[in-house]
Amino acid sequence: MKLVIVDTECANLTSVRFAFERLGIEPVITDDIAEIQAAERVILPGVGTAAAAMRNLQRKQLVQPLRELTQPVLGICLGMQLMTSHSEEGDVDCLGVIPAQTKRMQVGELPLPHMGWNTIEPANNNPLVNTDESPYCYFVHSYAVAEDQFTIARCRYGDSFAAMIKKDNFIGAQFHPERSGAAGRAILKRFLESGTC
Repeated sequence: MKLVIVDTECANLTSVRFAFERLGIEPVITDDIAEIQAAERVILPGVGTAAAAMRNLQRKQLVQPLRELTQPVLGICLGMQLMTSHSEEGDVDCLGVIPAQTKRMQVGELPLPHMGWNTIEPANNNPLVNTDESPYCYFVHSYAVAEDQFTIARCRYGDSFAAMIKKDNFIGAQFHPERSGAAGRAILKRFLESGTC
């Protein structure tokens, strides 16, 4: 299988690559449009700010090619937020492949960022998590997407928010599956094995 990790220049690419290598896949890290379009699976990773990531994608002329992908695409953490229409972090328009908004979390007295392990609850026929599972996953974020019809897993930290979102071939995970132990490995393995997302 040809798996591409998009080089956004603002991601922990090494840990994502190692996670797939442990599953027997040798991913290609690239910003080459033709290679991304030819991949069977695409990962859109991200660590940092939405504004910086979108600047990098625009500079690399990747915005429209990413929007037009038809193969399964998994956005991780900031990569999920980049799939939404807009992010409050930097007040920036994103890829818009999932019509949702990324907003700063409202958590009351709890500290931000939301950092560490938390359970996710699958919903709406999540193709990557069994409905009888509530796996612990690793989060690091201060911005999140509200629950809506595109939510396929939820999590609670202060308020409830979308831990995973999906529209058509695009799936986002707010947590880091590559840092989420056995639960994360299972999610990545299902992403690789699913005939369609």
